[in-house]
Amino acid sequence: MSFFTGQQKINLARSLFLKSSPSYVQFYITARCNLTCEQCNIIYADSSGMEMTIEQIRLMAKNFKKIGVSIVLLIGGEPFMRKDLPEIIKVFNENGIHTRMQTNGMASEQALKDCVDAGGHDISISLDSLNFKKQETINGGYSRSWERAIRAASLINNLFPENGTGFFGTVLMPRNFLEIRDVVEFATKIGWGVSLVPGHVTTPDKPLGFRTFDDTNVCKFDRKQYPILKEVISDLKKAKKEGMNLYDSDEYLDDIYRFIVGEPLKWRKRNYGVCDSPSLYFAVEPNGNLKPCCDFKMKKNFPVYHDDFPEWYFNKMVHKEVEKYTLNCDGCMYGSYPEISITARYFKPFWERFFFFNKKAKSLLKPLSVGQMVNIATEIYEKNNEERIKKYGNDFR
Repeated sequence: MSFFTGQQKINLARSLFLKSSPSYVQFYITARCNLTCEQCNIIYADSSGMEMTIEQIRLMAKNFKKIGVSIVLLIGGEPFMRKDLPEIIKVFNENGIHTRMQTNGMASEQALKDCVDAGGHDISISLDSLNFKKQETINGGYSRSWERAIRAASLINNLFPENGTGFFGTVLMPRNFLEIRDVVEFATKIGWGVSLVPGHVTTPDKPLGFRTFDDTNVCKFDRKQYPILKEVISDLKKAKKEGMNLYDSDEYLDDIYRFIVGEPLKWRKRNYGVCDSPSLYFAVEPNGNLKPCCDFKMKKNFPVYHDDFPEWYFNKMVHKEVEKYTLNCDGCMYGSYPEISITARYFKPFWERFFFFNKKAKSLLKPLSVGQMVNIATEIYEKNNEERIKKYGNDFR
């Protein structure tokens, strides 16, 4: 059983080579969430819109099939807040579109099983530290949220089919940047991958989805941390070469450093300094309106479930409207968007992803219990933390 179907591979290859159909769409199915993570404002940014009905989602999926969408990320908020999530997954699968779920790990066993039964076998869980107290702080002070995430990972490893895949979405911040390798080691041990994203900042008058208001404690690095951050990035690139399951390309990892220290980003340089939305990717609000990405909402609405949406896309009406935002954007580092542009425009990352997904006929997920996963995580954290204290002292603990 392959990770992608034959048709999905064809659509993905066509998208990456021709850059005329979106390989990837982020669908924010709800703004509701049961956590208040300190680096996320989605519950404020998307709170004003209604959620699409399953009938509208069915029409959207048919439109996505017509324009050649390969992958849809079901994101929120917390997607599992919608009780019809399994039906949403089924709708996309029926239209030949690969779905990935993104969750904070608070879902119940039955909810996860229902999604697997509907055809969902690709998931991302937010995990930023192997220190449970630090993770709970990042999650907004929610007790046992780290434990719930590990429990969800164990359930997934035991419920998913042979082509199942799990990734940890990890936000790199001053609070945890020395512990990123911990998460990568843990993921590798249990058969998961890791995708990084640096924390982003906004202001209260502009509540953007995955940006924090607090730039002092959450995302703002001190200049004395820059050399150490560079060491961390270099170590992560080395770990990837040694076979650890870090999904990010070297180009993207280098841009994480540039983004944090305020240097110009390079991932857009092969597209005249702008991103590839909506040619390679775009986002969708809970109410069904198209967005260039997770940051911007457009003044002109293009409901993706509308009968005319494929025509709007193919005649470039959508593109012309999106350009009003992308041409003036300073550039983000929300992993999925840069990585797709990098994959489409850089030789080495393209072949890395090509071989990864074409060789992935069997799951790497290891059927471990919660207790076994906790023990693995604890052992990795304690070992690495001793080395951190020896090297950096308590300043960066």
